[in-house]
Order: sequence, then structure tokens, then C-alpha cells
Amino acid sequence: MQAMNNDPHDGLLVIDTHVDIPWPEGPSPFEDGPRCVDLPKLKRGRVSAVCFAAYIPQGRRDEAGHEAATSRARAMLGSITAMAQGEAGGMMALSAARVEAAFAAGRPGIIPVIENGYAIGKNMALLDEFAAMGIRYMTLTHNGHNEIADAAIALPMLGDEAEEYGGLSDFGQDVVARMNELGVLVDVSHASKKTMMQAARLSRTPVVATHSCMKSLCDHKRNLDDEQLEILAATGGLAQITIVSNFLRPKARASDLTVEDIVDHVDYAVKRMGIDHVGIGTDFDGGGGVRGYMNAAQTPNLTAALASRGYGREEIAKIWGGNFLELMRKAEAVAGERKAAAD
Repeated sequence: MQAMNNDPHDGLLVIDTHVDIPWPEGPSPFEDGPRCVDLPKLKRGRVSAVCFAAYIPQGRRDEAGHEAATSRARAMLGSITAMAQGEAGGMMALSAARVEAAFAAGRPGIIPVIENGYAIGKNMALLDEFAAMGIRYMTLTHNGHNEIADAAIALPMLGDEAEEYGGLSDFGQDVVARMNELGVLVDVSHASKKTMMQAARLSRTPVVATHSCMKSLCDHKRNLDDEQLEILAATGGLAQITIVSNFLRPKARASDLTVEDIVDHVDYAVKRMGIDHVGIGTDFDGGGGVRGYMNAAQTPNLTAALASRGYGREEIAKIWGGNFLELMRKAEAVAGERKAAAD
């Protein structure tokens, strides 16, 4: 790896693959306020596009619970879409080409996603509805099992056993197949290891862990072990390193950590998987942040740390967005093949 000259962040197409939004109420995304990620901070930090998540906490798997989850997802996706309104807003970026167009226009690309397939309950038609609303990935689970799959962290208060299906449910297998047909990426963050391994083998489009870290460096149920990294690399998938303190180092606080701790996980993933399979998903406004990188405006600090470790321009470009952009293209191609066959 070669060191870089000048500003290593200058001119990069930067994609943060996982950011939460304050809900149900929160500071305006159009003003530079207390949010970790708002549109002014994205511009100052030269962040090109963000996957904004409609996060759906796991609740009871009954009719009322599923209806509430669906309603919340619809409302949150509406709020995410509204970030692309007016001159102060970003641009909707529902394809790789649109991400590049937003970058060329100098406006933040807005990529809507859903965190937790609980949002669709047992109703496949809702997946189609959310895809039509623009989601580009869906996280199969959050904490707690749902109708799709087992989660890495079971919730006994909701009646969860350690595992329910041994990975994907029958419905979950159908969900993965339909996501492929719709061009919606399969996010395996929060999923159990069995769920993740099965999804990686089943999916026609490579899967992505949009906000996870390395289990060898921090033994947390949410992190990815070496076997999981191997299957991601073998199937063309991605591990997007997150910056949540408990996933970076055991029992750590944000104030204990710096961008160097993030780069440690990037280094490990690159050595195990190769440069084409690694990226960044901060989980800002959902718990992400370390000293020196507590909001989107400070994004160049992480780029500088990558450059200091010896990553060159092309390598940083892949980590910061190129790899995820390529995965978006692959999802679009698989969906296009299905549409062409249907025609």
C-alpha cells in the first residue's frame, strides 16, 4: 500500500452505509444541529451519500405488532424521502448511477433503507411496497427473532429461545429470493451466524453486513467471525465496519476510542477478505461515534487515519464507497435479469 499526498479525502465518493434518523421527532436534517448526521454536516464532511435507515425495533409478532411496525416504516421512509426536498436538501439516490449523479451535482445522495424485516411481518406484498418506496437494502433482523430469521441476539422478554429456525425461516428464504428480484440488498447485520451463512449461500446477489465489526478483535454476538468473513469474500459480499464502541473494543466507551480503533477493524477485514470486500457504515445517530469522529463533519479524520496506515487513493476509494457502489450495480443487474426474463 502506498501513502497519499495532499488531502486524502479530496474528491472521494464517500458512502456511509448505515445512519439512523431521530424518531418520531428530532432536530431538522436541514439545519446544523445536535444530530450526528444532518445535511450541513454531510457537506462539511464531504460525504457523498448515506443509507438512512427506517429502524423498526422488534416487538411482539402478532397482528397489532406487525401493523405498528409497518406503519412506522412507512412514516420513517416518508421522512427520509423528505430530506431530498428543496435547494437545501439532498438528492434521492436509488441506483448506483443516481449516487454518482448526486456526487457530480455536489449534493448528498439519500438512500432509503429498512433496518429490521419485522416491518413486513408475514406479508411479502409489503416488501414490494417498500421497494417501490425506494429501499435499497433491508436488514433481515434486529435484536430479537422475527418471521424471517433468527437474530444474533435473542430477546427472552418477547419469548425468544436461543434460536427458532436454525437460521432463515421458510418465509425468510422466500424473502431473500424476492429481495433479489426487486434489487433490494440483503443486510445480514444483527442476524445470527446461521442466518447470515444461509443468506450468503442462498442470495443471488452478494449480501452485505452494513454495520458490523470483527469478532476476532471484539468478541460480541453482533460481530463477524472469520468463517463469516470467508463466506462473504467467497460470494462477493461486503463487511462494512461500524464505529459503535462496544463492537470495536469490549466494554469500551466512545471516549475511550479513536479513529485508529476503527482502522484496526478495517485492517483485519482487508487482510482476511481483500480490499474489495470492506467498507464503512458508521451507525451515527444510532450509537456510533469515537473521539475525533463523532459526526459526519469529521469524516475526513477517518480518511486521514486510513492514509496514515498506508492505504492508497484507489484503496480508500473502494473502502469509502466504491465497493458498495459496485454491490448496488450487482443488485440492479440481478433484478434486471429477472425483469428481462419476465418480458
